[in-house]
Amino acid sequence: MVRIAKFEKVSAARFVADWISTFPQQTVEQAVYAYENIKLPVRATSGSAGYDFFAPVGFELPSGGNIKMPTGIRAVIEEGWVLTLYPRSSLGFKYRFQLDNSVGVIDSDYAHSDNEGHIFLRMTNDNREGKGLRIPAGSAFAQGIFLPFGITVDDNACGIRNGGFGSTNTRA
Repeated sequence: MVRIAKFEKVSAARFVADWISTFPQQTVEQAVYAYENIKLPVRATSGSAGYDFFAPVGFELPSGGNIKMPTGIRAVIEEGWVLTLYPRSSLGFKYRFQLDNSVGVIDSDYAHSDNEGHIFLRMTNDNREGKGLRIPAGSAFAQGIFLPFGITVDDNACGIRNGGFGSTNTRA
């Protein structure tokens, strides 16, 4: 095994600001409570590829419902690696629980953004049977897998990331 990354909590100030921005009906005290209950991702067994991400608070999603969850987590990753994010397999199978962007991609330079590399997950309960999904606080709901990646021989990327979704521009 190659050790190439470390999970950390974002700062309390970053989390509280992001939590209140995402859930404006919540109080600062509720945001601080959620922050205090963040668990860093872990693998369940030595053979597990995925690191389980845990819900800082419980949530429920009706069939067709979605949520954007500030995880309070950042990943400091060595260059040449990426963290890919997926729903827990069992939740995908039972509820069609899915990430809204299919697969989350956390690049190695994301941790150095102004937002501290705060990982958000937007998820939908897309089951067709009307089943609601309940995720208790502290339960695993997503998983992250670190993967190496390659670049083209003529690559000359020189942009600088500062943010998450849409923060880098691509050249046509």
